[in-house]
Amino acid sequence: MIGKLLRSTGAIVAALVLALAGVIAVEGFSAVVHPFPPGVDATDLEACIAHVARYPHWVLGVVVGLWGGIVLGSVWLATRLGTGRHPAHGVAIGVLLCMAVAFNCWMLPYPLWFELALLLTLPVCVVLGSLWGTGGPSDPHPHKPQQLTPLDGASG
Repeated sequence: MIGKLLRSTGAIVAALVLALAGVIAVEGFSAVVHPFPPGVDATDLEACIAHVARYPHWVLGVVVGLWGGIVLGSVWLATRLGTGRHPAHGVAIGVLLCMAVAFNCWMLPYPLWFELALLLTLPVCVVLGSLWGTGGPSDPHPHKPQQLTPLDGASG
């Protein structure tokens, strides 16, 4: 029982670490392709709002794909590492990340197309990540580990 709890907790923590690393990488990408103007305080909320309002559309398009990849990878990892490869681990991470993105979109003035693209992309990434993490629909027992058997007739 304790082992399963520790494994589930480890899966969630590993997925959150992966998500955080991905978000930091996306922020780094953003800082390179659309940096703050010189002398602007990047910690000021009003300055951030004005900065986001001027994002080039191509940058936002790339960010949709990057955020989708972060969600997909984090959900896959949580499902894959979780106890019995149960999709609940990945879905929990996916819901948490989707809520974080929704809050980000609510706080900052992104264009409607960007928000709609995220609304369509991220849930699909949650479903695919949890599905692929369990072993896929072709696996008759996705929550049971495979039994390895020795090769018949093999000689040493």
